[in-house]
Amino acid sequence: MLLPDGYSDVSPGKIAAVVTHLEMTERPASPPDPSGQWTLRRVEAPDLAWYRDLYRRVGENWLWSSRLCMSDTELAAIIHAPRVEVYALVHDGRDEGLLELDFREPRQCELVFFGVTAKLIGSGAGRFLMNRALERAWSQPISRLWVHTCTLDHPKALAFYQRAGFCPFRRQVEISDDPRLDGTLSRHVASRVPVIE
Repeated sequence: MLLPDGYSDVSPGKIAAVVTHLEMTERPASPPDPSGQWTLRRVEAPDLAWYRDLYRRVGENWLWSSRLCMSDTELAAIIHAPRVEVYALVHDGRDEGLLELDFREPRQCELVFFGVTAKLIGSGAGRFLMNRALERAWSQPISRLWVHTCTLDHPKALAFYQRAGFCPFRRQVEISDDPRLDGTLSRHVASRVPVIE
């Protein structure tokens, strides 16, 4: 559906975002790792409670909610799939970042979820995590790596992905239920996005 030019109403109880899809078709040169005490560990067949906790801690301020609304069966079918890889960025012995790569489409990899907890934003941990994401994705026989971000994400996310070598190729408007109204997320998160009932 093509939205008309100008303003379009967003119904009460909904949130709207402009989504930008980005891709790279060859491995870029990665900058050196920033200095910091981070490691990356792969989590095989992640425990669902562990995954939801890390997903929430990384994404709640950006209104990530899709995985929190899934049943155990739906979530396990994705994150336990043989060609889906889940990683945790570890800092001071605690999981503080999430990386999820999906290789299920032939010769492609989707960077599905990527982020660090609030206390690590601006520390260089995101750059470290991106360097590992690029290494892992391009170690497979792929010809395309892609990701999407939106205006609900960190305001520097789009520029960060472009600096990493991704190029925008598509833009969409996404309208969805506000996850703070049904209790999926606390009403107090993402205060920059007003709750309108």
